[in-house]
Amino acid sequence: MTTDALFAAWLQRTEQHLQHVLPDPERAPQGLHQAMRYAGLGGGKRMRPLLVHAAGHLFDAAPARLDAAAVAVELIHAYSLVHDDLPAMDDDDLRRGRPTTHIAFDEATAILAGDALQTRAFEVLAEAEMPAELALACLRTLATASGAAGMCGGQALDIDATGKQQSLADLKRMHALKTGALIRAAVRMGALCGNAGSDDLARLDAFADTLGLAFQVRDDILDVEASSEQLGKTAGKDQAQDKSTFPSLLGMDGAKATLEELAKAMQDALAPFGARAGALAALAELTVRRKH
Repeated sequence: MTTDALFAAWLQRTEQHLQHVLPDPERAPQGLHQAMRYAGLGGGKRMRPLLVHAAGHLFDAAPARLDAAAVAVELIHAYSLVHDDLPAMDDDDLRRGRPTTHIAFDEATAILAGDALQTRAFEVLAEAEMPAELALACLRTLATASGAAGMCGGQALDIDATGKQQSLADLKRMHALKTGALIRAAVRMGALCGNAGSDDLARLDAFADTLGLAFQVRDDILDVEASSEQLGKTAGKDQAQDKSTFPSLLGMDGAKATLEELAKAMQDALAPFGARAGALAALAELTVRRKH
């Protein structure tokens, strides 16, 4: 299969399984269930599920195992977006080209929907058709990436840094937690599902760390150069909130040069795998060149 065909198949599997694991919108409490589905099924790039499948594909992992890991990481991502958009956080009213969850429903329902999406992610992994040892490893990986040592910690650093000038090292550390940790978890869970060895896991961790940073550098560039219509979310938000970004610290030319350096580093990290890593390499290229 071509890379495009693989991506299409993996996206279809992800959408089908998200539909299945999210609660019936007609069952009480309807408002909560509808908000969960609104947030979880509202489109998006599905980058993290694709990374799960691409890393698993490298090691011929069983698709059913990858489905559970892919859906779980996407549910965590969806919850994080719901909470990130709240008035107490980034206070945004546009996500994926439509009203954010707290605008479409209400703030209390959005908070509960985010909470419920998070817990559903861990239920999905706990119920997955995989050996208990593998399920535990995936649960540990996702939990660590989601909590204070990962995404939540990064968000806390982001809030603390609003209105302050960060150093480049601090900015990288913040995004390694806020954005990079979940990307790294997606790649690692896919590899774990394929019984990857310790050396391969270390190589993929290095690749994923670089990918997470590249994703954020590109995000910062797009926040300046793209429109809200192109992004599906409010453009120029970082500058409006006086946040440090890679373009603000390095200049636009410097940020773009950094992105090219990261693209080369990702190629180098995947080189030992050869052509087998084609899907991961394609996702790295999409990350660097994406327009939204």
